[in-house]
Amino acid sequence: MFELPAYQVGLLSFGSVAFGLFLLIRGGDWTIDAATFIAERAGLSPLFIGATIVSFGTSVPELFTSVNANLSGYPGIALGNVVGSNVANILLVLGATAMVFPIIERKGCLGKDLGMMMLATVVLAGGMLYGVFPFWAGAGMFGLLVAFVAYQYSTDTLEIEEESEPHAVTSLGAALGLLAGGLAALAFGSEMLVQGAVVAGTAIGVPEAIIGLTVVAFGTSLPELATCIAAARQRATDLILGNIIGSNTFNVLSIIGITAMVKPLAVDDALMGFDLWFMVGLSILFTVWMLTVRQLSFVTGLLMVIAYVGFVAYQYQGSALF
Repeated sequence: MFELPAYQVGLLSFGSVAFGLFLLIRGGDWTIDAATFIAERAGLSPLFIGATIVSFGTSVPELFTSVNANLSGYPGIALGNVVGSNVANILLVLGATAMVFPIIERKGCLGKDLGMMMLATVVLAGGMLYGVFPFWAGAGMFGLLVAFVAYQYSTDTLEIEEESEPHAVTSLGAALGLLAGGLAALAFGSEMLVQGAVVAGTAIGVPEAIIGLTVVAFGTSLPELATCIAAARQRATDLILGNIIGSNTFNVLSIIGITAMVKPLAVDDALMGFDLWFMVGLSILFTVWMLTVRQLSFVTGLLMVIAYVGFVAYQYQGSALF
């Protein structure tokens, strides 16, 4: 069997990561331009678009990664990917985005979305405590998501902003094409980055559970990061919050749900301690914060990013790297 020298593997991994990052940045810009145009043309609010179309699109990498990992006999990566991604979405993605542009929720319309995210978190914790996500659980989770999206659509209203910047997109056909291209770039770019990072991580002896919680979760959260930073540059606060809250809901109900329907998903015991309860506690704190304080400043964002670095560092303590 042909084997490449270590330095060539390193170069290929670096090239994969670099090209993946480029696609993620471009895909984020394209997705935001198309989504905001479609929202206004269809009479849907940016919050709804962010919580559904953009959230599902940016969750595609997690979906493919988790299904493939579970089918390949790596349930720890499949489930760790979702747990780690939900942590990264809140601490890293929202934290870094708030450092670019403060996130302020002025309309007080996040209650149902945050409530659904918390319900999904409770379902995830319950399934993990049960020890396995069987087919019937996966079907129920996906059915719950479909019902919620239908409810969101039936109750959605568009509030017109006083002023908005001119769109780069000028027709619905162009917007749909740009959206498809943006989501494809996000999915393919994330795959390139994840594969490069996993190869590099495996080469230096990182355990499977840590790869799922950190390397894979970080890589598959980069579409959300790229999309939210692109939205921050355009001051699209509703899209930012809708994307993250929706992504965390989609991660659980669609990714775990579909993965379990394809093949029952066993719970890795390594995820049943600190990681599970950290994710649950973080989701509760974030929900309470957004319902009361309703804003994320630069300082808050910086503290969130520092907390994420601490979370990742905790995962690696005691491993072969230290």
